[in-house]
Amino acid sequence: MIQLKNSSQISAMIDAGRITGEALLVARESVREGMSTKELDSIIRAYIEKCGAKPSFLGYNGFPGSACISINDEVIHGIPSEKRIFREGDLVKVDVGAFYRGFHGDSARTIPVGKVSDEAKRLTEVTRNSFFAGVEAFKSGNRIGDIGNAIQTVVENGGFSVVKRYIGHGIGKDLHESPEVPNFGTAGRGARLCVGMALAIEPMVNVGACDVYELSDGWTVKTRDKTLSAHYENTVVLTSEGTVITTLVDKDW
Repeated sequence: MIQLKNSSQISAMIDAGRITGEALLVARESVREGMSTKELDSIIRAYIEKCGAKPSFLGYNGFPGSACISINDEVIHGIPSEKRIFREGDLVKVDVGAFYRGFHGDSARTIPVGKVSDEAKRLTEVTRNSFFAGVEAFKSGNRIGDIGNAIQTVVENGGFSVVKRYIGHGIGKDLHESPEVPNFGTAGRGARLCVGMALAIEPMVNVGACDVYELSDGWTVKTRDKTLSAHYENTVVLTSEGTVITTLVDKDW
């Protein structure tokens, strides 16, 4: 069942989203060559807790980190590790959640380490653009399929592939709620969108094919053809005055 949010709940989600977005800004400022993914995770956790919030991912279904940190052909759910070291030219996906005032924020960005390839830059840009195309379709009276179709169109017109095995989701008191939000689909199909809905819209985009697989650690997801992947996510709430992107702290990022 889709849980619609009232004005007071949306206010709490805005606060949780702000902390989430700020934690990602801290991550962007911290990422550097030679840093381990575990060190970055510790920095993110410290910031979230300093704000009086809790990392949404820590312990979630047994996940051992406060953030998912994935590098290059790793798509999502990378486990922070002292052995995983950032190198010049890496494309780092950082996925963060914060639980505050009883609600979650969920957001992800793709961060370059130093100078990256032109292909990596374009992949990151197209992934971001596809998210905002999805937000444009998040309007009262539209349907879930309109969001996915808008994202898929931008991605495929850019020459890339949408990951189909993993998708966005509703969000609120629980980190993952109904409805499912695919990054692909047919316009005019699926659940109808209405005021009070809160979604985590999160295109995951590959340079090569859409096929992915999960490592034996039970979490890390990689592209099957070893090509680069990018991830861009925000928590978005549909209000009577339009959409509010709760986790978008830096509007240019």
